Amino acid sequence: MIDKKIVSFFKKHHVLTIATCAGNEPWCANCFYVYLEDENALVFTTDTETRHGAEFLKNELVAGSVVLETRIIGRIRGIQFQGLAKEIPEEHESLARNAYLKRFPVAMLMETHLWIVKLTYIKYTDNRLGFGKKLIWP
Repeated sequence: MIDKKIVSFFKKHHVLTIATCAGNEPWCANCFYVYLEDENALVFTTDTETRHGAEFLKNELVAGSVVLETRIIGRIRGIQFQGLAKEIPEEHESLARNAYLKRFPVAMLMETHLWIVKLTYIKYTDNRLGFGKKLIWP
């Protein structure tokens, strides 16, 4: 079971940084996302023509983060994650597309190529719970 603090943090934010690695060359990109709680997954859109999109096809193992930007050390919060990035499977297409378009209605005006990151590891840091306090999943 994922801690409700992690779920809440994912749901309150909307930009992730995702890191790929192909051919021993690391890369990262920022994407708007929506969190699917029942799937424990992040849904975002990017084209296979982007560097990170092309690299998902070569190596589906990714890492990333979602952070709260603040100068106040006692309020630092953020998530680091690992997961598997895949094109949306047909059985999740409708659920993922509806969730993404509900969060980002402007995406209806463009062609969206949806991806899903099935989360395999999550580390949530929340200094409000004590300096350097971390919640780990699984």
